[in-house]
Amino acid sequence: MKQFLLFFSVIIFSIFIGSQITEGALLVPYWQSLSSNNFYSYYNEFGPFIGQFYTVLTIIAALIPIVISIYCKSINSNGLKFALISSFFAILFISSFYIYFKGTNELFYQAALNDVELKDELIIWSYWHWGRIFIECLSLVFLILSLIKIQKINNN
Repeated sequence: MKQFLLFFSVIIFSIFIGSQITEGALLVPYWQSLSSNNFYSYYNEFGPFIGQFYTVLTIIAALIPIVISIYCKSINSNGLKFALISSFFAILFISSFYIYFKGTNELFYQAALNDVELKDELIIWSYWHWGRIFIECLSLVFLILSLIKIQKINNN
């Protein structure tokens, strides 16, 4: 059962990253192709749904390395250091929402940017998004390393 839960944790985290890559590769270019009026209409209609979807998935993904850290501590695993590093990166990708995305997304809801400002902001938004994906991938790598250490304990 432990093996399944550990494997399932990686699967859920990977689905999260896959959804982020999908957003960056499909949604963002689509947004960038729209006029400002069409973008604001789209964002007001679908933004709340997109936000809810990613909020739930992000919280679940961020909790995984934290829970694994607690588990590593409870079994005295030397995977703890990797789990803590993974947790650190999870906190970073959560923080990026409050540092940049929350305020910018609110500007989108308010339709506060003109055509040129919106085009520029969507480019910046894309850079932040891909940077966040990089951080999420680092979190996943360290999560996997911690699980490898846990597996070694379970196999001994």
